[in-house]
Amino acid sequence: MYGPKESDSLIVPGKLANKAGQPVAESMEGSGGIEGNAELQSMVRTQSREAVKQAQSRIRKAVNRNKQERLTALLHHVTVDMLRWSFFALKKKAAPGVDGVTWEAYEADLEIHLVDLHGRIHRGAYRAQPSRRRYIPKPGGGQRPLGIAALEDKIVQMAVVAILTPIYEAEFLGFSYGFRPRRSQHDALDALAYGIKSRSIGWILDADIERFFDSLDKEWLMKFVEHRIADRRICRLIRKWLKAGVLEGGEVKVTEAGTPQGSVISPLLSNIYLHYVYDLWVHQWRRRHARGDMIVIRYADDAVVGFQYADDAKRFLADLHRRLEQFALKLHPQKTRLVEFGRFAACNRARRGVGKPETFKFLGFTHICGQKRNGKGFQLWRKSERKRLKATLRKVAEKLNHNPHTPIPEQGRWLGSVVRGYYAYHAVPTNLQALSAFRYHLTRYWLRALRRRSQRDRMSWERITQLADRYLPKPKILHPWPEQRFLVTHPR
Repeated sequence: MYGPKESDSLIVPGKLANKAGQPVAESMEGSGGIEGNAELQSMVRTQSREAVKQAQSRIRKAVNRNKQERLTALLHHVTVDMLRWSFFALKKKAAPGVDGVTWEAYEADLEIHLVDLHGRIHRGAYRAQPSRRRYIPKPGGGQRPLGIAALEDKIVQMAVVAILTPIYEAEFLGFSYGFRPRRSQHDALDALAYGIKSRSIGWILDADIERFFDSLDKEWLMKFVEHRIADRRICRLIRKWLKAGVLEGGEVKVTEAGTPQGSVISPLLSNIYLHYVYDLWVHQWRRRHARGDMIVIRYADDAVVGFQYADDAKRFLADLHRRLEQFALKLHPQKTRLVEFGRFAACNRARRGVGKPETFKFLGFTHICGQKRNGKGFQLWRKSERKRLKATLRKVAEKLNHNPHTPIPEQGRWLGSVVRGYYAYHAVPTNLQALSAFRYHLTRYWLRALRRRSQRDRMSWERITQLADRYLPKPKILHPWPEQRFLVTHPR
């Protein structure tokens, strides 16, 4: 279906001969050939990117003119330029969906495919295909179900996300960090650390919604979308994706609740759902019911709420249970915990004789009530979660054992990239010990893998240490202290 075809929709410009006596071969030298194709593709991609920026700017201006007005005309922004930008924004090596079409195969005749897709969208002839079910291991154990959409579904979803993002960025609240532009996990971690340090926080509620993507109510979701979006064609596209179902074991399963986790549009839809179910409700609860200080940070379905008083925390938790039940959601009984935590938690617990404050986990870090190195003053310590560290090391060991005879320099370069990637996220202040432990254990796994190559292998610890010093970067803190970065990104 997507094999090479003859097409004149893209004509590579060449410098043709003006004189009859000039050889044809000479006329096409210089800017022609591969270089010309690369320049043309780069120019087309740049034009597409500029077209998307202009469309988002027009949508943003319409939103700012009247923030309460529902938007009625949006689908006309889904142009061929928008679809082309969406295509190039996808991952080239991503697994194909049920159609089996890869990124490279679709690119072979990209313009023809995009024009055809654009026509089907605007005629109402576009049909969403079911997602292909795939399971990946969770960092803490278990399996996470993913839904891999067909390539054209990814393209259209990416275009719709580009249209809806400026609308909902004007709606979403400041304590929502997950899957939003110019916001990262470290921004959420910084906000949490700064809130604990600067506010009178004595209790932390670590709340996790159980099976959120599988439990999300589709009808409620569409009501939330239609509260802001009045373009029926956009809403119809979203309904098609929600009803497309999942292909598993050769059978298409369509459920009454949930949206496939892993699709391009599911992060935005989940944020819309939780904006109305959780964020707006929490904002009102803080203004109406909280007696003391209260901080809120949410990243996707993982939320942390800090309270000054224990009775505020207990009332909030009871009210939250009732609130989520109204929208077919519930808190995970094991992962949701209320702990005494904060600047004065250690002193308060010592007076009561109940031991050190408990810890809690958020976005891959264990948060600990500690002291500064000089022993004077409170210091929030963040350590990499032990389970996730072990899971990463286990994956490295499996790959080393799977390819035992890969040349040492190639193994070293790959392991170096793994270490740099781990540092890029985990190299925060107070976490140097965990970084050192990760590098040490990774070196041990490498030594074990090399010794298994042969019964006569004499790889020593001194030799593997030299290899580690050559290929594996040494532990180094890469991130600033949370309050430093938070005050820069939030100067007020």
